[in-house]
Amino acid sequence: MLHLAVALDGPPRFDPGHFTDLARLAEHGALDFVTLGDSFARPGPDALAVLSHVAPATRRIGLVPTVTTTHTEPDRIAAALATLDWVSRGRAGWYVGVSTTHAEAALFGRRPAAPAPALWQRACAVATAAARHWDGPTGDPAPEPGPRPPQGRPVTVVDVTGTGQDGLRCAARHADVVLVRAPSAERAAALRTRVRHEATVYGRDPDDLRVLLSLVVDLGERESAREPGLLDAGPSLAAHGSYYSGGPVDLAGLLARWHDAGAVDGFHLAPIAPHRDLERIVNGTVALLQHRSLFRTFHPGGTLREHLGLPRPAAGRPTAGRSVTRERNAS
Repeated sequence: MLHLAVALDGPPRFDPGHFTDLARLAEHGALDFVTLGDSFARPGPDALAVLSHVAPATRRIGLVPTVTTTHTEPDRIAAALATLDWVSRGRAGWYVGVSTTHAEAALFGRRPAAPAPALWQRACAVATAAARHWDGPTGDPAPEPGPRPPQGRPVTVVDVTGTGQDGLRCAARHADVVLVRAPSAERAAALRTRVRHEATVYGRDPDDLRVLLSLVVDLGERESAREPGLLDAGPSLAAHGSYYSGGPVDLAGLLARWHDAGAVDGFHLAPIAPHRDLERIVNGTVALLQHRSLFRTFHPGGTLREHLGLPRPAAGRPTAGRSVTRERNAS
């Protein structure tokens, strides 16, 4: 199954209706989830709060805010994400973020920013603590987190681009969705194989991972000349492999070919102009993929894990070193 997600990022917006409209448009296209970026230095409202507002106005689309693990207490992160999962009835995820700048560190009274390996070691520790919080019970009535979130654990998304070995290990241990960037289908396939192999080191089933290619898209250009037929469409893909410029039909050709080649499980698209490009993605690219029976026309379930075809983790699932016990999604 081809999986598609889209970023709602763009210039800072303080109107929550803007994000609601975009999320509804993505939901109309049966996309798996939307993401919304955030950082301590970013102007604009808190991404997790925004998507908590969007949740009651949508029914199926997954909601994945960026949550910065640096300088933030794990229990607060876990509680906030559990709340989003409850509010959305099982559609929450989180995009694991780290704080890399001295300016952000200074906000918390810390002069230098930590080096990248330390940031990702911290992120991995936060993910471990969050999973324990969601799994409960703790045995201590005072910090008892309450019932598990609807999905057991909200979906964890990790972008491994530029993170080094520490980021890759964190993704292999904790991620449900791994984001990569690549200039060719062959390179993307190699990254997917590497991520899946690393997951087996931690006793995980690699089939419980979804590897998506992150792609910035600019659909303001006209279609390029192409031969008839979807799979013959000629895409315009930048050499560094993270930027596409062209039309929605050619984009459909790119997505179809790379997925058909087994390079990735799907795509995380970041529109240059959120409303214009998302409308063209849904009404152009996705509609064409649906017409060719290459993408679904409706969401297969009610939770984000069901959209992604992922199991509901059993409470106390190990994160490393031994076999994984799982329980399948309840319809």
